[in-house]
Amino acid sequence: MRAICGAIITAGAVIGLGLTALGIGTRYQLERVPTTVVEGRTNLEPSLVLLQQMDRPLIFILVFLTCVAIVGLGIAFVGLAYHHHRRHHELLLAKERVTAVPRVTA
Repeated sequence: MRAICGAIITAGAVIGLGLTALGIGTRYQLERVPTTVVEGRTNLEPSLVLLQQMDRPLIFILVFLTCVAIVGLGIAFVGLAYHHHRRHHELLLAKERVTAVPRVTA
């Protein structure tokens, strides 16, 4: 159950990161810088927007969802490892019960 919960948390965070990427692309798609002037016209080319130049809410959402995705992955891996650990001990117990000498009561 822990692994499934971690996977659901991670899936939600990844979907949120995808929507955040779409929002960042939509917000900054018109950021252009002048490069050359030809015959009185300025050519504008797309520019790279640095993290320091972005809006604070977008940065917050990006950092928050990245942290949630990392935590979700951690929960999923630890939950899956714990699940396998418990199943291993159940298997050892079942083998012990099969190979044990039955007790005779007097």
